[in-house]
Amino acid sequence: MAKEGVEKAEETEHMIEKDGGKDQESVLTAGDTKEMRAVVLSGFGGLNKLRVTKKVMPEPLEGEVKIRVKACGLNFLDLMVRQGNIDNPPKTPLVPGFECSGIVEALGENTKGFEIGNRVMAFVNYNAWAEVVCTPLEFVYKIPDDMTFPEAAAFSMNFVAAYMMLFEVASLREGMSVLVHSAGGGMGQAVAQLCSTVPNVTVFGTASPFKHEAIKDSVTHLFDRNIDYVQEVKKISPEGVDIVLDCLCGENTGKGLGLLKPLGTYILYGSSNMVTGETKSFFSLAKSWWQVEKVNPIKLYDENKVIAGFSLLNLLFKQGRSSLVKIVVDKLISLYNARKIKPLVDSLWALEEVKEAMQRIHDRGNIGKLILDVEKSPTPLVSEPC
Repeated sequence: MAKEGVEKAEETEHMIEKDGGKDQESVLTAGDTKEMRAVVLSGFGGLNKLRVTKKVMPEPLEGEVKIRVKACGLNFLDLMVRQGNIDNPPKTPLVPGFECSGIVEALGENTKGFEIGNRVMAFVNYNAWAEVVCTPLEFVYKIPDDMTFPEAAAFSMNFVAAYMMLFEVASLREGMSVLVHSAGGGMGQAVAQLCSTVPNVTVFGTASPFKHEAIKDSVTHLFDRNIDYVQEVKKISPEGVDIVLDCLCGENTGKGLGLLKPLGTYILYGSSNMVTGETKSFFSLAKSWWQVEKVNPIKLYDENKVIAGFSLLNLLFKQGRSSLVKIVVDKLISLYNARKIKPLVDSLWALEEVKEAMQRIHDRGNIGKLILDVEKSPTPLVSEPC
């Protein structure tokens, strides 16, 4: 533990780079007066590629909202981005992050529906992990007065994706059954809560054993993620399940398809099994893809099964379906106001603690969502006595 504490302390000491000479974007001219702190990914790879530095504060363009950020969501996808383990990764250096919450600070021209001072949450096409962000108004949503900023930052990605997969793609109805992996994470808990809004839905979940006590009341049947969950599910439900939500990929694709009932739906929305170390592993990538079930359309036809994929960020930023997402957000806000759902926040981290926060996700140590609290100061590290 002492060695670990020293290593983290050394990382934290080097997190803030006021010089910023290695990053052209962080160099401020003499006339610049507005600057902000932001997490910068200097290149794809390990945790050493992340640092907090000063950047020029953005100003809203036409149709954009400028937000003074209070909290940012941290997702497993962010680990994959850091490693460059995604399709068509953007060029570095970049500011990671896709969701945040905060207060409207300024509005671009022709920006209607918001006022300065509004409390909001927003999707951002990167750049969320900063003190200030600008994003088009169609990706910004007002939040309830009693919703905290950390809750709002934990709300958008997980609950919108969970809702759309369950209700828009798989048509969840009374009496159905759902299998969800990583049931103790932010997405898994969002799925469990939304399933509880429909009568008599059975939720099968996999999670690390140490999480079971904390989440046992949110999942009907909970299994160790390291055991043969297929046989455990079949002991309870021999015919299988109606919906499989797979964020793992690899060999779990075949297992998920095999568990589907006739007219059941398998949805792939992530591939966390491809992240096996701190940096990208081509061996792990190849192994995971090799284990993926080779989908045969004729077999799907014979077995009356549906296979689907879901990417919320592609839906928003590449496919222009922000109007549909807005409808879903409104429905979710109504459920929140009715006290039927509530984001589960695992822990709050300062921007300067982003490396430690990412490691916690990598180790699958979180129960609920990890949040970067922009106004939080780093927790002092106390050395253990020798």
